[in-house]
Amino acid sequence: MTALSWPVAVLSFQMTRAQRALILGLFLLLLSALYLVPLGLYSPCIKDKDSLGPPPALIGHRGAPMQLAPENTLMAFEKAVQCGCAGLETDVTLLDGVPFLMHDRTLLRTTDVQQQYPERSRSPAAMFSWSQLRTLNAGAWFLSSNPFRTAGSLPEDERLQAQNQSICSLVDFLQLAAHSQSLVIFDLYRPPKGHPYRDTWVQRTLDVLLNQSSILSSQVLWLPSDLRSLVQEIDPDLQQTSGSQLPLQELQSNNIVKLNLHYSAMEYQAVNISVNLYVVSEPWLYSVAWCSGVQSLTTNAPQRLSTMTQPLLLMSPGEYSLMWTLTDLLSLALVLLVFCFHWREQALALSSEGDASLDTGTYSKFRTLSEVWSVSSVNSHI
Repeated sequence: MTALSWPVAVLSFQMTRAQRALILGLFLLLLSALYLVPLGLYSPCIKDKDSLGPPPALIGHRGAPMQLAPENTLMAFEKAVQCGCAGLETDVTLLDGVPFLMHDRTLLRTTDVQQQYPERSRSPAAMFSWSQLRTLNAGAWFLSSNPFRTAGSLPEDERLQAQNQSICSLVDFLQLAAHSQSLVIFDLYRPPKGHPYRDTWVQRTLDVLLNQSSILSSQVLWLPSDLRSLVQEIDPDLQQTSGSQLPLQELQSNNIVKLNLHYSAMEYQAVNISVNLYVVSEPWLYSVAWCSGVQSLTTNAPQRLSTMTQPLLLMSPGEYSLMWTLTDLLSLALVLLVFCFHWREQALALSSEGDASLDTGTYSKFRTLSEVWSVSSVNSHI
């Protein structure tokens, strides 16, 4: 109450009428600006429902690891498909000619390599053989570390399934996507120096995709930028995807049909090029992406976002204006009420003193500075 009525306290001091008018004018100007600011704000979710496009397609980030399964395992991708994901995202590393799924440089976080190969636990994952990788457990860590505090809520059969997950090969991943007719997108990590596939990792991955799996090339959003022209020459049906906001001319010259960008680039649009955002897991951010017309997004929480029937923040321009207009009117009424209250209290206090004085030929009532602060202190507690 005191914060709203500081001009009244100021006007209680001895000052000229012009000074009072100036202070009151500045206060009203600031108040008007605060009232008008919300009416000029922009949000993609301030639109009519009829102009709202379809919801963004969901791509399971490393499967669906937030609550349902250990990342980059077949269980995680199966769960993502069950949650309605249209696509699957992963990370591909190459070892002795076998591409496999692993996000980290080492195996330490998501496998039991510390128990199986303690002397090599911090070695690059790409330097193990496939036979060695197949012996590692890639699911027990999810239950023991419980990264999202949800493992305890899994049914017993799913906990047992998670406990027994192994490292997934690219072939198995692609076959699951082919069977479920899911899109796939992956980062492809180049092997370290000294690796036998250091210079042919792209060709080897393409060979697995084209000759060892039954997935259609049109289901693959090809993200790696290395040797892109060679990749297009080998398989022109792959959906060329860029992870950078390149100039439109460069995108078109490289036959880029999709961009894979961080969600902070939500407003970026390019002609005839769709956008996928990563990683969006909160309903409010999904709502903003939906209102912005984003075509797809990578998420850790497909089981939550797939159940949303409309954006959380959707509001028509008329509803938005009405909401803020009523809020402004209510606030103005409150400000006027506070002013009237203070003026009434001031008048009662002055009349009780029973004295008056003349100043420069004008009849006025004044109090000492200490009395003004005393009255203001009483009012601040009301």
